[in-house]
Amino acid sequence: MDDLFASPPPLATDGIRVGIGGWTFAPWRKNFYPDGLVQRRELEYASRQLTAIEINGTYYSAQKPATYASWRDQTPDAFVFSAKAPKRIMQSRSLASTRAQVEDFVGGIAELGPKLGPLVWQFEAGRRVEVDELDGFLALLPRDVDGRPLRHALELRDPAAVDADFIELARRHQVATVFTDSTEHPSFADLTADFVYARLMRSQPIDTGYPPQELAQWAERARAWSRGEDIAELPHVGEPAPVLPRRDVFLYFISSAKERNPAAAMALIRALANPQ
Repeated sequence: MDDLFASPPPLATDGIRVGIGGWTFAPWRKNFYPDGLVQRRELEYASRQLTAIEINGTYYSAQKPATYASWRDQTPDAFVFSAKAPKRIMQSRSLASTRAQVEDFVGGIAELGPKLGPLVWQFEAGRRVEVDELDGFLALLPRDVDGRPLRHALELRDPAAVDADFIELARRHQVATVFTDSTEHPSFADLTADFVYARLMRSQPIDTGYPPQELAQWAERARAWSRGEDIAELPHVGEPAPVLPRRDVFLYFISSAKERNPAAAMALIRALANPQ
């Protein structure tokens, strides 16, 4: 079984990291994880096929620092985790009063060390957020942890809240807005930080999750984002983004035909590593 871990893990291409949401999903034991692999080694295996994973479980319950440290130690040196912030923060009636909870969450997950990527602050569709309230909340998010810069990505699922003022607010705080590529949630690709955070939510029950031509298109878009470019063909709600020489890219295959998301992520990693 250990020969499954002998090959070198993939590396991010041009600062583009590609992954999935979580690593525990029963159908993946039939089409992603090798037969006979014990569940406690699934993260070890998944992190050697992908370049990033978004931790979804932290939305429901933050983990103990020792758990984060264990995840850190099971994964390759160049691997990165993103993580969703706890819903107890995101559903709070008073965002201004959440500073202690935010600091507690960040202090614990800091055990991931250099493998800690962006934190995702997701407001569900029923949560209305006023501009002033959001401004104050973004101001209290820590910008570094243990001497390392900390990145934040913001996802609003209230269509009424997504407008040009929201885009300018995110830019002022240097917080990325999440591009969802979804028919169910607000989907916009305005660039508001020095990195891009995309959650692709249209996978299909086919071998590679997305048709090959669509994967090729996403590879080209990811490369354009990494060069600092905006992508005019995608939906926008605000003014064009400031020009940057480059941006890091975090791209996750999430939801939809979830059983095919690992295959889609691995196919995109190959496409990025081997441009035609």
